[in-house]
Formats: sequence, C-alpha cells, structure tokens
Amino acid sequence: MGHLVGDAAHWIQEVIHSFGYVGLVVLVALSNLFLPVYTEFVLPFAGFLVGRGRFSFPLVLLAATAGSSAASLLLYYVGFRVGEDRLRKLVKRFERFRIVTVSDLDRASKFFERRGGIAVLIGQITPNVGALISVPAGMKRMPVFGRFLGFTVLGGALWNGTFVTLGWAFGARWETVERFMPVVEWGVLILLLAGVIFLLWRWRTGG
Repeated sequence: MGHLVGDAAHWIQEVIHSFGYVGLVVLVALSNLFLPVYTEFVLPFAGFLVGRGRFSFPLVLLAATAGSSAASLLLYYVGFRVGEDRLRKLVKRFERFRIVTVSDLDRASKFFERRGGIAVLIGQITPNVGALISVPAGMKRMPVFGRFLGFTVLGGALWNGTFVTLGWAFGARWETVERFMPVVEWGVLILLLAGVIFLLWRWRTGG
C-alpha cells in the first residue's frame, strides 16, 4: 500500500512540474470527484513549490479553488439532472469500485436537509462529505449563481489555502502533512464554525 501511495505522490509531482497551474486545476478537480488523486499530496506539494519560488501563492490558491469549484459544479449538475432515485441506483451499481457509496450520498443529503444553504459551505471542508454536498444542492435546485457558487468558492478556498500553507510551512518535509490530515480537517471545520457563530452573534447584536 505504501508503495502505491509513493507512486501516486511521484505521479502528482510529475503532473504539477509538467503542467503547472493547469495541472493543479485538473488534479484538484479529480480529487474532488473522488478519483484516486490524493489531496494530501497535491496541495502540500504545491505549497512546497510556492516556498521554493516556483509558484505564486495567489495563483496556486486560484487554481486549486477553480478545480474544486469545477468539480462541485459538475456534481451539482448531476444532482440537478439525474434526480435522487436514479442517482441512488447508479451509485449502488458502482459501489464495488469504492469511489462513492449510497451511504455517502445519504450522509450528504441529510446534512443538506438539516443545514440548508450553509451546508454547502460547511460540507466543503467536512471530512467524508466534501464536494458531494453539491449533489443534494442540485437536487433541491439551489440557485447556482448566488449562494451555491459563493459558498462553494469560499469553502474551497479555505480548505485549499490551509493545505497549501501547510506545505509551504513544512518545506522539504511537505509529505508529512499527510500524517496530520485528520487533525487539520477537523481543525479547519472548527475554526470555520467558530467564525460563522461569531458573525451571527455580531449580526444579532448589531455589532
């Protein structure tokens, strides 16, 4: 297994070295579509290259967020066009490939039902939910050019920016970011929730 992960990390490095920002857009998009492209290698490695002066942080963040947003828009379209019953049957047919399962889809749908539009923002940085939150958003016909795209871009920027920054900070040891992935995932989520609560409190108190 370690050998496969090492090969994947090497392949990711080759793609980014060869295609630059365009390669980063594609890799992040594939990762958000639940294909075997590891975000924990893509973003920290891009951050490492920022530290080396090869890439620009704003452009890396823009490319990564464009990739995650493109994947989310595609999943939104799937939810919008296919519908829940047909989609569940389709997902069940391909569950053996372990790309996404019916339980993953149900988890995202329930989360959207409970939280509404804000679920798109929170879901983007929630472990085991991610861009899949876009599917129920499409099913419920959430307006694309408004809250959906705004929350998607904001959530993606927070997520991508965190891991790019970690790769930048770790430097040549960027691969070790993978070890802290679960902690960072929940840390980003907690910080975002704290920020949302603070903003709501300020709004209610007229601050």
